Amino acid sequence: MVRDSFYRYLMTQRNPNSADEIEQFANNAFLDSTFPKQSTDFDEVSKYLEENADYLPSMTIFDVAWQKYLEERN
Repeated sequence: MVRDSFYRYLMTQRNPNSADEIEQFANNAFLDSTFPKQSTDFDEVSKYLEENADYLPSMTIFDVAWQKYLEERN
């Protein structure tokens, strides 16, 4: 079974006119040319965001988005 990457899931959440934190995260990740777009690995994406994503005000937003990603895959 091929699993969509977290980035692909996140792109389904984009909404440029929303104040929702996950939708804003998706909008910003879309503009991030070095985002690990193929990754399905929590640790890899989390480490990348902690080191590079100054657009993410809280890692809790990522944690919630990752949980939704897992739920959608199952």
